[in-house]
Amino acid sequence: MDSPVPPSPPHRPAEPPAEPRVRRRDRHGRGMRGPVAPPQVPLSASRADTFRDLVLDSVERLERRWPQLADVDFMVMEVPPPVPGETVPLGGAVPAEKNEPARVVVYRRPVEIRSKSRDERAMLVHEVVVEQVAELLGLSPESVDPRYGQD
Repeated sequence: MDSPVPPSPPHRPAEPPAEPRVRRRDRHGRGMRGPVAPPQVPLSASRADTFRDLVLDSVERLERRWPQLADVDFMVMEVPPPVPGETVPLGGAVPAEKNEPARVVVYRRPVEIRSKSRDERAMLVHEVVVEQVAELLGLSPESVDPRYGQD
């Protein structure tokens, strides 16, 4: 009986793997996509970068009045560690230890949730930084920044 399947071709030796081709254009021929906005435009800055800049502005404002803050590490973290049964803090302060400098932490997500606009966020970030620095120095927030609570 005749077989409808044609005979297999003779076995060829394995070819070396081809080198990957360099992609010069996308599949529709329009070229590779570039950035949406150039790096100089505020649109290109992420929310985390913008928040970090708010914290740095606040720290610079306080360092002019309190030069000893140059030895304090200011950090931004996304969220605080969970503590059951307590409210979510906006920031925290850790005093200096043997080999560790003092630290002030501002939690980005809780601050962003509690503020509606950029101006309100900047004001809240500054209040959090002032409160944590006051706790670290053992002073009242009004003595750390006389404009505390007035902005």
